[in-house]
Amino acid sequence: MELLRRTFRALRASLPVMLLVALCGPPSTVLATESDVLVLGRISDDPNAHYDQLKPLLDYVVPRMAGVGIREGRVLMARDPQQMASYIRRGRVDWVTETAGSGMLLSERAGAVPLLLTERNGKSHYHTVFFARRDSGIAGMDDLRGHCIAFQRPSSTSAYFVPAGELLERDLKLEILLSPEDPVASDALGYLFARSELNIATWVHKGVADVGVMSNLDWGNPARMPDAFKRDLVVIGRTGEYPRALELVRADLPAKVQERLREVLTAAATDPAASKALHQFFGTTRFLPMDADSRRALERIQTGVRRVRSEVE
Repeated sequence: MELLRRTFRALRASLPVMLLVALCGPPSTVLATESDVLVLGRISDDPNAHYDQLKPLLDYVVPRMAGVGIREGRVLMARDPQQMASYIRRGRVDWVTETAGSGMLLSERAGAVPLLLTERNGKSHYHTVFFARRDSGIAGMDDLRGHCIAFQRPSSTSAYFVPAGELLERDLKLEILLSPEDPVASDALGYLFARSELNIATWVHKGVADVGVMSNLDWGNPARMPDAFKRDLVVIGRTGEYPRALELVRADLPAKVQERLREVLTAAATDPAASKALHQFFGTTRFLPMDADSRRALERIQTGVRRVRSEVE
């Protein structure tokens, strides 16, 4: 009996160590295993739907990266930019697909590096339009003080980050409103979030907001800007062109992996085997090199994102 007690005490004392080895494994084994894995990330409010959009392209990419040691692919969703930035800083995500505004926010917070431009439905760049009712008396961007503008949501590139940055460059003071009835200071521009492009169009048309913003692609889409509304509205300003979407990587991803990922994605548009996966990947038609004009546009967006975060939010 005493022998059994001693054996039990010895096993109990060694149990935490055994569990640690079982869960973590030897450090060299963990590092070797994880370096085999390419993790694709996305900020998502609908992980199930986005998983189905991301996984086919990841399945296409991974076998073509065996030469740089990649054997497996995983998808990791984040609920917001803060969580995704943490994943990137900790090396839990290697590759992220995002809009330009969110991409520059991740660059600012986690050092994410733009790898390629993403062309969706044949469009690689777009711009934001500002619009108002024709009978509002608002003729241009110099007439905005004392009025109310409708943005989409705080994560939107074309309907928040870019237009808010443009307004700050014009020395406009932005003040969030509690409701459409909330008074606006005469030297400021009040703002509200309408949650969708159709809501923005409706709010401006019905006089809930004085000014709205959306991308030129949404302005031309009757599902988001109904023709019945558009007849009563007028564009009062436009931003410059900027990339529609980006593929980014963490800065410390090995150079050989970054370069091979760039090669595989760039070649995908001419490979029939990638056609279905590209279509599922948010309607992607091809991936393009980062040209000088696009880099300058992203730098402007990053500056705008920095100002929005520090001066508005």
